[in-house]
Amino acid sequence: MLRASLRRLWLKIHRWVGLTLGPILAVTALLGAALVVGQPLDRQAHPELFVARTAGDATAARLPLEPLRQRLLAEFGPDTNLTLRPPRQPGDSYWVLVRGSWDGTVYLDPFTGAEQGRRGTQEGAYNLIYKIHNSLLLDSTGKGILAFVALSYLVLLVTGLVLWWPTRWPPSLRIVLNRGLLRGLFDLHRTGGAVLGLLIAVSVATGAYMAWRPLGDFISAAMGQKPVKAPTIAKGAAQGPRLSLDEIVARAQQVHPGQPIGYVAVPGKADRPVRVRFKLPDDPHPNGISSAWLHPITGEVLAARKWQELDAGNGSVAVIFPLHTGELGGVVHEIVTALLGLALGGLGFSGIWLWWRRRRTAAEAARRSAAVARPSS
Repeated sequence: MLRASLRRLWLKIHRWVGLTLGPILAVTALLGAALVVGQPLDRQAHPELFVARTAGDATAARLPLEPLRQRLLAEFGPDTNLTLRPPRQPGDSYWVLVRGSWDGTVYLDPFTGAEQGRRGTQEGAYNLIYKIHNSLLLDSTGKGILAFVALSYLVLLVTGLVLWWPTRWPPSLRIVLNRGLLRGLFDLHRTGGAVLGLLIAVSVATGAYMAWRPLGDFISAAMGQKPVKAPTIAKGAAQGPRLSLDEIVARAQQVHPGQPIGYVAVPGKADRPVRVRFKLPDDPHPNGISSAWLHPITGEVLAARKWQELDAGNGSVAVIFPLHTGELGGVVHEIVTALLGLALGGLGFSGIWLWWRRRRTAAEAARRSAAVARPSS
């Protein structure tokens, strides 16, 4: 009797968590799978943005950065934050992520600096899908919601495994497809969740970590580490004209000579340091998170950290990010990541459909019983 009561409790928890938060989880998972496939398709569909117009060796390109910065600030405002992304492969365009009066990406020829096009953060199918997947179009609020929803998957996983757990081993993983749609979906939902649950949990947990960064600070604090923060510039110390951005980047490259630059983050305000991120050979992050922070006026290197020197919460991003996107293991890993996203979406919507179908079947059975019991006039 106690075992039956506990099973009903587990079932209620699993059912209502799945019905309330499952749709968000399922949609987010399907959009994540779409992003894996959509990125190369987006590049093929818009070569005018992603392919440099001028042919040449992108690794040898030295696009003057200071005139580019001045040009963009003149258009978007002096307090605009700019993040420069140099070409990663020969033939790639030069990207500048703009955050100011307009939010989006400007695509440039890496040799001439001529603009090839621009796209807002929510323009285009890929960008819109990314924004929904990343924040539900609600910025930091949406990231918090997604982190909570992602962590709720752990409840679904534990309760689902308890309900599936067989009394005899090895368990039967048979999926019956010739006894109607309801039985087939039930077997797929039950067996698929049990077999793929832990793999899906990796994608979900890494997504929660990326969505809500305070989780990283919590991990560092739990390990007795102080989170590494960007250096600050004392008030009143940021006076005078800015040093040329080309000179700042050249000084940053002295920290890691010969290493490719992943991003150059240029704050609009002069009291915040310029951050140059490097892609070191042993850094698993596709963009690199080993960084140097420099004073925007004096060019002084305020701090420099390799990815291994960061606290656990921040340093683990080097692995967690490509693990979540599938870039850690190449094409095979990306395919697996997309399939897991489809599987999670299928589990979510199949659970909702099974609940709705059973309620409908029970209601129809109740009506038939009432009709049979009703005395004839």
